[in-house]
Amino acid sequence: MKRMVAAVTAALTIVPSLVLAQTATVAPASGKTLAATMNVYAFPTKGQTPETQSKDEAACYDYAVQSTGTDPFTLQKQSQAQAQQTEAAKQQASKAGAGAGAKGAVGGAAAGALIGEIASDDAGKGAAIGAGVGVVAGRRRAKSAQSSATAQAEAQGQQAQQATAAQMDNFKKAFSVCLEAKSYMVKY
Repeated sequence: MKRMVAAVTAALTIVPSLVLAQTATVAPASGKTLAATMNVYAFPTKGQTPETQSKDEAACYDYAVQSTGTDPFTLQKQSQAQAQQTEAAKQQASKAGAGAGAKGAVGGAAAGALIGEIASDDAGKGAAIGAGVGVVAGRRRAKSAQSSATAQAEAQGQQAQQATAAQMDNFKKAFSVCLEAKSYMVKY
């Protein structure tokens, strides 16, 4: 009975300290430090322990978020969403102009029939020639519109990615300055 009480007492004193130790470190389960997950590498120049480094990184992370108004993990999700939006816009642009050949054929046939009637009293022959020309012209216009829309979607996507990269760079600068003030050598 005394052994059981002693075991339960020991377990109750160990479990809270294990839980606190697990929540105190901000490093992800992959074994990387918080800084390393953001491709920022910090080396302790004053012999700081891994636990101290983890606490310092967490404090600097909070400082950088507060100073810049940017959270790098939110930025990562935002960047992925922007890439998906760009791909969706490019796919939609590739579908633009569907049926342009048929529309061109109809317009070309009408114009060809009118010209054929005036030129040679043969509206049917003029319509056939006009329809062929209209198909080619319609497809060419559609392809040009698709290329333009795709280029515009890519340009907008690149601008969004550049803005996100600039925010991340600004965050890394604030994070690094804080770590350097705590006696770490920092590179990113």
